[in-house]
Amino acid sequence: MNISALVNIHNNEIYFRFQGSYQIRIRMENLLPGYAQRSIHNEQYFLNAFWMKNNLISVIFPVLAAIMMFSSCAINPVTGKRQLMLMSEEQEIRLGSEYDPQVMATFGEYNNEPLLSWIEIKGNEMGLISHRPTLEYHFRILDSPVINAFAVPGGYIYLTRGILAQFNNEAEMLGVLGHEMGHITARHSVSQQSKQQVGQLLLIGGMIVSEEIQKYGEYAMQGMQLLFLSFSRENEREADRLGVEYTSKIGYDAKKMADFYQVLVNMNLDADHAGIPTFLSTHPDPGDRYNSVKKDASKWQDSLDYPSWTVNRDDYLHLIDGMVYGEDPRQGYVKENIFYHPELKFKFPVPSGWALENSPIQVRMAPPDGNALMIFTTSQQKSLDDAANAALQQLQLDIQDSRKTTVNGMPAISALSSQTSKDPSTGRQQTIRALSYFFDDQGTYYVFHGLSAETDFSNYSPVFERTMSNFDKLTEPSLLNVEPRRIRIKTVRDAGTVKDALLSLGIQPEQMEEVAFLNNMELTDQLSTGTLIKIIEDY
Repeated sequence: MNISALVNIHNNEIYFRFQGSYQIRIRMENLLPGYAQRSIHNEQYFLNAFWMKNNLISVIFPVLAAIMMFSSCAINPVTGKRQLMLMSEEQEIRLGSEYDPQVMATFGEYNNEPLLSWIEIKGNEMGLISHRPTLEYHFRILDSPVINAFAVPGGYIYLTRGILAQFNNEAEMLGVLGHEMGHITARHSVSQQSKQQVGQLLLIGGMIVSEEIQKYGEYAMQGMQLLFLSFSRENEREADRLGVEYTSKIGYDAKKMADFYQVLVNMNLDADHAGIPTFLSTHPDPGDRYNSVKKDASKWQDSLDYPSWTVNRDDYLHLIDGMVYGEDPRQGYVKENIFYHPELKFKFPVPSGWALENSPIQVRMAPPDGNALMIFTTSQQKSLDDAANAALQQLQLDIQDSRKTTVNGMPAISALSSQTSKDPSTGRQQTIRALSYFFDDQGTYYVFHGLSAETDFSNYSPVFERTMSNFDKLTEPSLLNVEPRRIRIKTVRDAGTVKDALLSLGIQPEQMEEVAFLNNMELTDQLSTGTLIKIIEDY
């Protein structure tokens, strides 16, 4: 491979073009601090000065040489063009197989065998007509209320129960499945992983945690970075086109894919839910998505000229009848400032006024001023001592004091620790102090950290202590035997409006907008006798 003589700068990035149709880009800010603040008129001056003073070629060429030594020049399965790829297909498949158990251990699998079986049948049918027909595809349903779908290298596609509850027909679901398959066939995930474009999780209950401690709240999420990659708008446009193509080729109406995208826009979702990104944050709108998908679908329908296009509303609704909807209290809930976890059978107090964020990976709590953070999670270590040592090492905390104790009948370790580091932007030293507790609940190990700046620690340490020292087993039947809300499929008995139907089914007025939206309907829409609709059943 040869590098062309031209080195271009565009949008704060420097591009090195190789022979063929691929290139490497490096942000100028990484090479020349202050470059992003330059004026348009002195851009070439910046480059010339850096080239002369620091010898840009001597800086970049070792990087390029290493990349070319360890990379392979591959043909992109979708575009047919040569592409610089830092991972072979064999490595990609191995990465997916290693990553999948981590994903499932983190989120848990939602058990719905009929639905999963149907997804596998249709997904494999789609895979055979995709641009990578020999790749083995794997489909998973994640036990998460977050509305999203993910694809990782090696053919692994994940759909949350949250997004499956929002679909109203098979065509919508397969459109999104085809979109995720498009990311795999075009190798977008591999490319994104190489670029390490990973979003940061900075909020707890809408509060921004102070910069000194926010990094500690993210340590347990680091293993999920590949799952949470945010694709570029160019990647999204390509995945949309591929999703339309694959959905159409197996006979489904890909226009329904556009309808579902519009539902997502209308939902006005937050960027994340309990620290897990939602669909539009990881799959940004490439621009005029609704009309573009409709247009692409029309082209494929005209080209394929099938006699009809499948939607299958009723069949899909039957598949999700009884699905858990929204948060599952069995995985944790707060009542009167106590956090209860019925499945794991523990409880602990939540400081008054603190925001709490419960994710599948950890529980995080922060006060209104954002100057402290409490993290609760589990450890996979085999002993209490190992759990304590591993957790403190992972946070790179220096132990100042540690003691063994007993908390509500459970063996425990309490530790005081700290970390001093230099702020790279100001040069000043900053010290974080931490109180940690580790619990052994009959071989299940729990980890609690309370962190704040050293100057605030005396104020927050009693709060940390009250929460951690009151960690206890949950035994009360009334708190253990909680049930989630579920999707139920009902038949409209009499023709009329959606509002009329919901009233006849006993839906309360304050729930009607939510239930109508769940069906992608307006309350004034007309329904005929025998129409199936989704309702939300409370326990």
